[in-house]
Amino acid sequence: MKTEFQHLQAAHCENGVTTNLLRAVGAHQLTEPLSFGIGSGLFFIYIPLLKINNGPAFAFRTMPGLIFKRTCKSLAIPVVRKKFSSREAAEQALEDCLRAGQPVGCQVGVYYLTYFPKEYRFHFNAHNLIVYGREEDQYLVSDPVMENVTSLSRYELERVRFAKGALAPRGQLYYPREKKIVTDDQLRSAIKSGIKRNVRDMLYIPGSIAGVKGIAYTGKKIKKWRDKLGPEKAGLYLAQLVRMQEEIGTGGGGFRYIYGAFLQEAYAFHPIDTLPEVSKMITEAGDLWRAAAVQAAGIYKGRIGSQADFDQMGDYLIKISGIEKEAFKTLAKINWKA
Repeated sequence: MKTEFQHLQAAHCENGVTTNLLRAVGAHQLTEPLSFGIGSGLFFIYIPLLKINNGPAFAFRTMPGLIFKRTCKSLAIPVVRKKFSSREAAEQALEDCLRAGQPVGCQVGVYYLTYFPKEYRFHFNAHNLIVYGREEDQYLVSDPVMENVTSLSRYELERVRFAKGALAPRGQLYYPREKKIVTDDQLRSAIKSGIKRNVRDMLYIPGSIAGVKGIAYTGKKIKKWRDKLGPEKAGLYLAQLVRMQEEIGTGGGGFRYIYGAFLQEAYAFHPIDTLPEVSKMITEAGDLWRAAAVQAAGIYKGRIGSQADFDQMGDYLIKISGIEKEAFKTLAKINWKA
């Protein structure tokens, strides 16, 4: 029982799942950067009260599931999404899809993914992959972050689909409801709406913990962590920041690089000089995120750790906030009708 499916590797799981599933139903022009940008994937939030692996929660992208949902909505592709209280019902729904020739996206936990190297397995429940068939007891898996397709046994797949803890997937599966050829005009419209929504999310969400304000807020907090938490706990918090950026994200501010690539690709549909200009700004922010990760790693590994080192770490984030604020303010001024 195997569907026709083309595996394409991607830098990030949900981008890859979105691109692969939608290309299979008619959105042939779609790339990973276009999926990420149309889905308004770029974001930042610091949630000190939500603990993951004994550290505060950080996110460098929008909530899991929104990239797929927003991209499909912008391209007028109807979506099926289901969660389950019963493991038996979840398996039956998956089997029904595969018999019908429908590959499905699944949200899973990372910790028990047997094809991941052990050093990359930790308790995070918002990883995405595609199940596209089954051969006897082995489900055929297209995980976009892997170079080649792989497989999971019936037991292994059930285990990761029903992982426990924060963001528990509850057997979630999702897929496009129907095949639909996507036109260039639809892509133009989707690109514009994706940029406008990302401007809103990065500049105008109320409060101090999200968007560009959240990045600066986190930078200021980091400068106080050494005295407030003690060097050891402060180092662990920085380790959490890097883990959320590097392991759950795409490495070294990779989401910023993907968004920069999106703006470059968007130029082919909207030849507006602002787009490649802002792409360079976002790429600069990505370089600084990478430098900040190196600084944080030096602190939590004990190579450095003075107050000046924490101050420098905080200054990186404050500078990043300023660059991303300028970038999205520039995007907000685009005259799309010109």
